[in-house]
Amino acid sequence: MIPGSLALLSSSIHEKEQGKAIGTWSAATTLVTMGGPVLGGALADAGLWRYIFFINIPLGLLSLLILRKHVPEQRDEAATGGIDYLGGLLTAAGLALLTFGFLRMPEYGFAHWQSWGTIAAGVLLLGLFVVVEQRAANPMLPLHLFRNRTFSGANLLTFFLYAALGTGMLFLSLNMVQIQGYSQLQSGLTFLPFTVLMIFLARPAGSWADKTGPKPFLIVGPLLAGTGLLLLSLVGETKGPSAYWTTFFPGIVVLGLGMSLTVAPLTATVMSSLSTQLSGTASGVNNAVTRIASVFATAIFGALAVMLFAGDVKSGLKEMTLTEAQQTAVVAETVNLGNAHPPEDIPAGSAPAVLTLYKEGFTAACSNILLIAAVLGWLSGLMAWWLIPGKAKLPHQERE
Repeated sequence: MIPGSLALLSSSIHEKEQGKAIGTWSAATTLVTMGGPVLGGALADAGLWRYIFFINIPLGLLSLLILRKHVPEQRDEAATGGIDYLGGLLTAAGLALLTFGFLRMPEYGFAHWQSWGTIAAGVLLLGLFVVVEQRAANPMLPLHLFRNRTFSGANLLTFFLYAALGTGMLFLSLNMVQIQGYSQLQSGLTFLPFTVLMIFLARPAGSWADKTGPKPFLIVGPLLAGTGLLLLSLVGETKGPSAYWTTFFPGIVVLGLGMSLTVAPLTATVMSSLSTQLSGTASGVNNAVTRIASVFATAIFGALAVMLFAGDVKSGLKEMTLTEAQQTAVVAETVNLGNAHPPEDIPAGSAPAVLTLYKEGFTAACSNILLIAAVLGWLSGLMAWWLIPGKAKLPHQERE
């Protein structure tokens, strides 16, 4: 739905105002995207988590009614050929296998066939996908689009930035709920400053980018987002929600400010880098890159977090008088991240020390992961500086 909605914007809004329009779209998208954790947290805390999965039904019905009444159908009358089902199957299977392999690594290690075997199979299927797309009459992903420097640069920026954002949001939430003592509702509410900034700044940022060019925003925004993640990585164990304003709040504000300055100019850059007929493909590719970045970040950094956590726990166990079997059981719990609990077969007197070890180890792992996310954010700003044209050469001047 997201690529379709952006394609409608691109075809119905004048090019000079696309940044403003996409800023409005970004604000609305952020409102519901970030509002989800708040509503979901409230339902989960109330023991009604199953109802979360029904939310899409009324929203979907409402969107269908609005589309039927207000949105005329648009299509390329000159287009011929069918849908690239083989390409869709290969890319979906390849990405699924890659993700599954990375998710199995924390529990089984890379040497296990479920890890390396599925990762290798995923890489093979994605390689076949590239071959199929090169030969297909109507490919779902026309590879020649990546010859466009602006389009390639914007998607590289998207990959690094949303990998950073996805990683940061995930581990920040886990840290708050599992270590810092926040409820799920409180954890969702902590991101409200991010949401407010996006709602009020996304549209102006898009409008400013229309006038000055997107490059300054695509450099400064990701650098600020990375800095926000750096600030969050410096937060250790806190006194809980009462300490929010002096611990997590500053980093979330800087992160939100960076994303608010980036999202609309970035989307407008992607949409204007190709001709109007390819706007659906452009937004579809960019949206796919966003989702792939988030999924891979979750899988890869989830595995890395378990490894870092387990390493800290192993080091701490050297100072404790536990048998080898008990130490193995303690380390095995690290796959549960911040929800790890002392095994039942260890001495009762050692349980508090093990629990402290878990808290300190997972807090340290979260800090390290957030620091890596900050570096990814800064790298996305570097991609903009290197590949995105400046004011004198806006993206639509490079169109194919």
